[in-house]
Amino acid sequence: MTPPTAPGRLRAWIARWRPVLPLFGAEVIVWIGFGALLPVLPLYFTEQGVDLATLGVVIAAWPAARLIGEPVFGWVADRTRRVPLMVSGLALTGAFLALPLVIHGPVAFLVLRGLAGLATSIYDPAARGVLMDATNPDQHGEAFGWYGAAQMSGLLLGPAIGGVGASMFGGIGFVFVFGAVTAFASAVVVGLTVRDVPRRSQVPVLAATGLSDFHRDFPPIEAGDGVPARPTRLRNPLLGSAVITNATDNFGAGTYDTIWSIYLTSKGATLGLVSLTFTMFAVPVLVVGPFAGRIVDRRGAMPFLVIGMVVISIAAFLYTILPDPVWAVPVILFDATGFALLNPAVYAVVGRGSPDGRTSTAQGIFGAAGTLGFVVSALIAGTLAAIDLRYPFYLFGVVTLVGLGLTLVVGGRSIRATEPGALPVEPAVASADLAG
Repeated sequence: MTPPTAPGRLRAWIARWRPVLPLFGAEVIVWIGFGALLPVLPLYFTEQGVDLATLGVVIAAWPAARLIGEPVFGWVADRTRRVPLMVSGLALTGAFLALPLVIHGPVAFLVLRGLAGLATSIYDPAARGVLMDATNPDQHGEAFGWYGAAQMSGLLLGPAIGGVGASMFGGIGFVFVFGAVTAFASAVVVGLTVRDVPRRSQVPVLAATGLSDFHRDFPPIEAGDGVPARPTRLRNPLLGSAVITNATDNFGAGTYDTIWSIYLTSKGATLGLVSLTFTMFAVPVLVVGPFAGRIVDRRGAMPFLVIGMVVISIAAFLYTILPDPVWAVPVILFDATGFALLNPAVYAVVGRGSPDGRTSTAQGIFGAAGTLGFVVSALIAGTLAAIDLRYPFYLFGVVTLVGLGLTLVVGGRSIRATEPGALPVEPAVASADLAG
């Protein structure tokens, strides 16, 4: 048998993922803007007179707003058209990203970051719900592997584009404008190319259960024949374990977003090296993530959850002993490899723990847990960094290991019971339903 050629493999890949390619494209575009902004944001705020303790509060405003917004807008997205929500969320994000250039001061930055976070919480649960409903349960790991790879493609390009643009067009202001433009462009892509898909089981519009649907009386999940594809209630061990994992993982994200740039510059790193570390984080996620997701779908999520979180914890401690800022590059590659293994695994668990007709609501709860971890970390990181810049990394390393233990206690048995072989496969959604 003749092996397929490269063009043939590309055509097969496009055919396989055609329903969700518009979402992948939108993620690439918007994350190019985020990638340009992330390295300079803490430095810009501190240059404008924000001290380290206050910086943690300002950085936390984004996820704090998402903590409120994601469950609410996830609930809404399961009961209305999702594409208009996605477009409006991206457009509002673009507007709020640019405003710190013209409205200054700690309070103004706090408010604007909160509004930007609220805007993204309109978009994200709806987008992830569409992605989950457009793919089979046995594709969720790989689908979210490619979704993460699309985000990291943007993160890979963003810092370089931001640096070149800032040099050519008059400084840091370019980065804020560029971030806004990419969000607007992504809104256009979503509005023109994405079509909503039917929920796997439609829910009544404005059903009375609402947000109180997080019931305790979930049915037990047993291994063997007859295992349901999805639990019937939002409160179940699978979603619960994913919530813990996401909160733990985003505790690290809050640490990095608050003090990473400041930590490296304190060791003598240039802004170029700081930007390079963000770019390097994207590489393993881009390269490893989709393949890890494919193996997760075939072999199960548990090993990837464990290995990913252990690797991330080790990296957190390694950051504190860097002899030179250049050593951050190999450590961050190691760290990102752990994230690339963890990310598709945890999304596969979310997929299996999402009741029919509640995919966006489940994504909202899952996302809110992550933002809670981010908020707590950002608030603590700023305070600890004022004492010693290494302390937030120590704390994050410990929290990651504790989070892994809790994940295994809450959901270990259920995750193993719903591994491939016990999970019924649902028919694919027709590609014409999504891509227009």
